[in-house]
Amino acid sequence: MENRKIGFIGAGKMGSALMQGIIKAGIVNSENISASDVYEPFLKELKTKLGIQVSTDNAIIVQASDILILAVKPQTLGSVLANLKTYITSDKLVISIAAGVPLSTYEDALPEGTRVVRVMPNIAATVSEAASAISPGKNATSEDLRAALAIFSAVGTAVQVPESLMDAVTGLSGSGPAFIFPVIEAMADGAVLEGMDRKSALTLAAQTVLGAAKMVLETGMHPGELKDMVTSPAGTTIQGIHALEEAGIRAAFMNAVIRASERSKELGKK
Repeated sequence: MENRKIGFIGAGKMGSALMQGIIKAGIVNSENISASDVYEPFLKELKTKLGIQVSTDNAIIVQASDILILAVKPQTLGSVLANLKTYITSDKLVISIAAGVPLSTYEDALPEGTRVVRVMPNIAATVSEAASAISPGKNATSEDLRAALAIFSAVGTAVQVPESLMDAVTGLSGSGPAFIFPVIEAMADGAVLEGMDRKSALTLAAQTVLGAAKMVLETGMHPGELKDMVTSPAGTTIQGIHALEEAGIRAAFMNAVIRASERSKELGKK
């Protein structure tokens, strides 16, 4: 990967987060990364900050890249693909992070045989803790899949899933951070009600969520087992668990994921 040239079409929050992660992880050097965007002042800022090559011309970025990452909004993707079609050649890998857009859209719009990989990352890429799911297209090779996994593992955790599960991924990890932020805020609110200052309450609430997540990932234990480790008979924690169960916490979170997934399916049909 170190000699591959990676180009970004779109340099917004997710695109720039990926660039920073790739450089920090040493996957490629900054001089081998280039980006295009319609907002020229932001491109100049990225060039100064990261040492990458920039342009407002998508064609220049495509022609200079071995791996092309499409980090544009789904509603602008059609015009972008039409513009890029002339410059996409068989030696280029195309990776898209546009939510809800199926692989067939790219394979139909780009030249026959184009190697495409679809990825659904999440906003935590901005702090190198993204949860990303990857689905290879029909022309993608095992090497292409390894390259995509390496890129997105640089900003968190990446797993391969069949494309049929991408809507579920969108509902779970794509939308998931927004489901957790109110939990952190609400936990902090509870501590504030008990007399704690807001800053300390938010710090402890956020670290508690981070620590619990790391225990699930690093111990390999079932969340139920980990919960039982903290829950003493007639103790404080079981009282809190009882309050959560009375409020229907499990159904609420399941329904949040299901409804977000259903909306992803609807958007994919438009």
